[in-house]
Amino acid sequence: MKPAFGQAALAALALGALSLIGYATGSPLVEAESAEAADASSATTAAAQLSSAPIISRSSDTTTTTRLPDRPRDLSVVVYPSDVNATVTITDQDGDVATGSGSVETRMAGVVTLEATAEGWRPENQVIPAEAAGRIEVFLDPRDQLIDRQMVFTTGSAPKQVAFTPDGEELWVTLLAGTGLEIYNPANGELLDDLDLPEAGSVEVIFDRAGTRAWVSQMETATVYEIDVAERRVVRTLETGGSWTKVMALSPDESRLWASNWVSNDISEFDLATGSLTRRIPTVTTPRGLATDAQGTRLYVAGYDTGEVAVVDLDSGESRVIHHTGGAMRHMVADPAAGLIYASDMARDVILTIDTDTEEISELTGTDRLPNTIDITPDGRILAVSNRGTNNPESYYQPGPEWGSIILLDTATGNMLDAIVGGNQPTGLDISDDGNWLAYSDFLDNRVTVVSLPASHELLSADGGRSDSYRAEITK
Repeated sequence: MKPAFGQAALAALALGALSLIGYATGSPLVEAESAEAADASSATTAAAQLSSAPIISRSSDTTTTTRLPDRPRDLSVVVYPSDVNATVTITDQDGDVATGSGSVETRMAGVVTLEATAEGWRPENQVIPAEAAGRIEVFLDPRDQLIDRQMVFTTGSAPKQVAFTPDGEELWVTLLAGTGLEIYNPANGELLDDLDLPEAGSVEVIFDRAGTRAWVSQMETATVYEIDVAERRVVRTLETGGSWTKVMALSPDESRLWASNWVSNDISEFDLATGSLTRRIPTVTTPRGLATDAQGTRLYVAGYDTGEVAVVDLDSGESRVIHHTGGAMRHMVADPAAGLIYASDMARDVILTIDTDTEEISELTGTDRLPNTIDITPDGRILAVSNRGTNNPESYYQPGPEWGSIILLDTATGNMLDAIVGGNQPTGLDISDDGNWLAYSDFLDNRVTVVSLPASHELLSADGGRSDSYRAEITK
């Protein structure tokens, strides 16, 4: 069963509003990494709601509550993709039916059922509550796709990373070319808040396990901001002392925080009890991704410039290279229970596995072009990878010849379990702590997509979803 977020997501399709209105190619950015750009439509959000309030009638000895009959309200249903000629059928509680091709506008009362069908696409069925009104956007998925697209919404400039709060109620989006970060309701795409950070945009965001604190890195100022999640305000500013701060990691006991400094080639370590910078640890050239072993005694570092993997002894501060690919190591994610760390090599289009007990490193599997952010399901069985796609030959700030993709991999075998075609440079990616939801950002589209994930056993026992067919849609 899906948690409250999952139930809300379906209802939110009736309450939220998304309108694909055009194409965005972004603006010059400060990210010094290989990237893919592609022109894709952006999205906007709006919402409308009507409700039928109860009337309380009182007598000398009784109190009764009577609800008025449901009031008719306007409904406007639009199905995406818009070029599939979907048949839309809306049925109210009295059996009255309204139909249309691709969209339908009607006025109905009470609970409404909606069905959207198109040849070659998986049917979408929804129950729209009586209080929902306004524009409803439905997203069809290819019939062989296992993951289910739920929500698409536009963001500020250059969404770099996305992260669910531990309770899954919020989705935080860092804006590399914006003024800070934005906070959304992942169920309906509603912008809940935005935090302007001094001087520049932000790169990454992580949370403590309780979901009470967040840390956001700011590359241009080499700063990490500690944020009170409930109050959505900066409570402490941590100066890394390095240059171009990017990825962060917490120690398993959450007493320390590490931040990689891309240009100064070191790692900043903070004591979170005091907020003090305890040391800067020299390491590989252009350090980026970080992950610790389960005990918090070693810190693994992804070196982007020449594809190095380093390990830092956190007692001595000594950093040593344990693997060299010649590629571009970008991101890391740990599976502490299995004693494994996964890492993406952006130049060589592969995922590596690091055994933290033996330090043996092996290739799990190949990916699409330019794999960057990765994440793992809570049970450790599924690895998700965002792939930016082939670069534009003139500049990766411009649209390239391919769309990006999100692929799901079996961590035991490396086999692909499903895939979805993304937009312009799918970059940020996060799986919710319950494993039911995945969000990713299209970096140059200024757009975030939220999908629901089948249970791991369902993905592993299926036939690979779109693992073969999606590739035909990658090339523009």
